[in-house]
Amino acid sequence: MFQDPAPAPSPTPTSRATAAPAASSNASSGNPAAPRAVSTPVVQALPGNATGQAAQTQQQEGELALTRLPTLEEIEKMTPDDFEELLGSKIQLDMPPAARRSMEQVGMLAEGEGGLPAASLAGQNPKLVELALSSNRGALVSRWGHILLRRALVSRLQAPAGMEPQQFAALRIGLLLRMGEIDAARAVLQDIDIDNYTPTLGELAMRTYERTADFTGLCPVMATQGKLRDDPQWDVAKAICEAFRGNSSSALSRLERDRRTGKMDNIDMLLAQKYAGAAGKARRAVTIEWDKVEGMTPWRYGLTIGTGMEPPARLMNKASVQYDYTNALAPMVSLQRRAASSDRAAAAGILSNAAMVDLYSQVYADTDITGDFQDAAESLRDAYTLQSPDSRLAAMQALWNSASDPASGYARKVLTAAAAARMPASEDYADNAASLITSMLSAGFDANAMRWSSVVEKGSPAWGLLALVSKDGSRSVDTGDLDRYIDDDESANKRKAAFLVAGLAGLGRLGENDISRYSNDLSLELAGSTRWTTAIDSAAGRGDAASVVLLMGFGMQGSNWQRMTPRYLYHIISALRQVGMEAEARLIAAEAVGRA
Repeated sequence: MFQDPAPAPSPTPTSRATAAPAASSNASSGNPAAPRAVSTPVVQALPGNATGQAAQTQQQEGELALTRLPTLEEIEKMTPDDFEELLGSKIQLDMPPAARRSMEQVGMLAEGEGGLPAASLAGQNPKLVELALSSNRGALVSRWGHILLRRALVSRLQAPAGMEPQQFAALRIGLLLRMGEIDAARAVLQDIDIDNYTPTLGELAMRTYERTADFTGLCPVMATQGKLRDDPQWDVAKAICEAFRGNSSSALSRLERDRRTGKMDNIDMLLAQKYAGAAGKARRAVTIEWDKVEGMTPWRYGLTIGTGMEPPARLMNKASVQYDYTNALAPMVSLQRRAASSDRAAAAGILSNAAMVDLYSQVYADTDITGDFQDAAESLRDAYTLQSPDSRLAAMQALWNSASDPASGYARKVLTAAAAARMPASEDYADNAASLITSMLSAGFDANAMRWSSVVEKGSPAWGLLALVSKDGSRSVDTGDLDRYIDDDESANKRKAAFLVAGLAGLGRLGENDISRYSNDLSLELAGSTRWTTAIDSAAGRGDAASVVLLMGFGMQGSNWQRMTPRYLYHIISALRQVGMEAEARLIAAEAVGRA
């Protein structure tokens, strides 16, 4: 039966025309004839920016009717977004209300997790908050000041009254990027739903993802907010995302057309083609030549390391410290380059002691790495594992002495902080106590450092550090010991002594008469005032911790501690203590003395 041919279809009967009287008969019987339907093709309206009037439509009975077909030339000019809108397949953001994140509080660190209270800045002057955030260039002299400011910026906060939540979030994300905190900036950015993005947040998204070398992170933004911006870099990034969405051939063709028309510099377009070429089957060999390239940009650097290449040394030698911060955090960068950049990142406060130890542990485990970094990794291992305290101290000193500059020297103390905390508090090592204590305090091991209080000599450099970091704030410092410290201070212009006096005064461990005397003797001008000192003192008097932290960051800008004055340090330490941040104040003061 399965071999039998299919039966022929029966002919469809044709209806006969009825006479006019029959129609009236139907009407009289109560069955009116149905109106004759007119078939009309239905199309989706073409987007207005595709070709202007590529296809004209008109409204008919609630539907769109095509009145003119687009020409082939007009179709060629349409972008993938235009076709998606034409076919009705444009991605729409459709989130249930319960899944949407409120803009009332933006950040990743709640108060219970160590962040600032959500309403910390809600009642503050929005102009002052904007000034403190936008005018901060991001480079702080203090590692602990950097850490405290980062904590404030990533806290889950409400915007000040009178400031849009998107603007407040954008100011914080922008400052985090300038500080080199690209991971923290991305975390705050991703706490905002894409449909709440503004053009400014779109620009910050571009800067964030190019700094993390993760251009595909922009693709959800491009899919739903692709028209948020209109600039060459945004359009090229949109083409990259198009390639990773499966349209690699058309995306690469579009990038090649943009390269030929000079939409961006040739090197920028070639790098974009190489990045987009990793998607799909339309792989295309792209040769990158750096000979005529004169400078490095975040766009170029992100695309370079994102495709597994290494930028030329001649360009990186002239690049800013921001690229070291990116290197230190980038998992796709080689361990040698990450280790080379880690000193700057640790000194700035971006990398912790644990992160540094993890990095050098990977260097130690990689047998292909030789030279200085492998030697440093072996010394670090010895500093932690050798049985003899003398041997462990020698290993730490080898790391400290191999540093190329003061910032790297302090970073090496961050690296050895936990090893220094394991050293026995013995008079045998009293001569090295100041270096060991500085190393401990760089990672917050203040309790371990205080074990040395019975060992160090009063008035010595180690004594000065412990006088600042002691938790016993009710005990005043003996001025005789302080005088001995000042007399023995051999730092340039007695900066260590000046910072020690400023720190002790800010912590309330010197009397008013003593503060005035030391201020006059050392020409510190602690009683002087500026608009900034007035602002931070006023915020401290109100108990406004968030404003104090923002103003602290504003006042601590600079490339090294030579840019900090004892008067500013005094007001910062005093303000932090008044708003309940004495632990941070003590560590900042000790860092100032240790690094002066």
